[in-house]
Amino acid sequence: MGGAMLRSWLDNNLIGNINIIDPSPLPSDLQSDNRVSYISKYDGSKIDSDIVIIAVKPQILSDAAKDIAENINSGTLLLSIAAGQSITTLENIFGSGKAIVRTMPNTPAAIGKGISVSIANDNVNREQKAVAQALMDASGQHIWISDESLMNDVTALSGSGPAYVFYLIEALAKAGEKAGLDSDIATLLARQTVIGSAALAEAENDISAEALRQNVTSPKGTTEAALNVLMDGRFQDILSEAIIAAKTRGIELD
Repeated sequence: MGGAMLRSWLDNNLIGNINIIDPSPLPSDLQSDNRVSYISKYDGSKIDSDIVIIAVKPQILSDAAKDIAENINSGTLLLSIAAGQSITTLENIFGSGKAIVRTMPNTPAAIGKGISVSIANDNVNREQKAVAQALMDASGQHIWISDESLMNDVTALSGSGPAYVFYLIEALAKAGEKAGLDSDIATLLARQTVIGSAALAEAENDISAEALRQNVTSPKGTTEAALNVLMDGRFQDILSEAIIAAKTRGIELD
């Protein structure tokens, strides 16, 4: 996720210079960008950057941050995309006086089609918030919230959501095979149907999903026959159960 967002920032010329600390080697396209400097291990020097991006797995956040936390300039904005790590957790690690923005993006940010949700602590000033907004806008749509407890709901719906859509493609393809289609054809039809439907929903964003569904459903036709099965309550119950499971896990990680 960090790499995807970095590419969008570079492509949109939103950053002048960036220093990356990562034990893993950089991809070749980032290695060749003269705006990017790389070190595999932090050397203990003072960090006076305008922004520090925290893009690590939540399980290693404390270990990854302990060496840099005390060396970050007091005026630096911290932008965290570490999943399930609360503002309080981040303040405990980096200091309660630090300006911190917690953000939940999703993987379509890699192609500028993501959506991210952010919350800022009280130390973030107007200019810093505007900078964070510009960075997140480069990856797609972005909204602010003021109630951090909603971040677990956001994570469950949009943060994990791309996986649900990819699974829908898998399930549609398998259903097509079961109906009699060749595997390659079923996969192509399922994939492109989801892609095209999502593009149509984006192009006609003034029309509700319900109306779009109704527009493609002829009375007593094939689509209605399928929807009579899909809309008997089981599908909605499964989705709701999945979202609650993801939310519960997010609460456990906080």
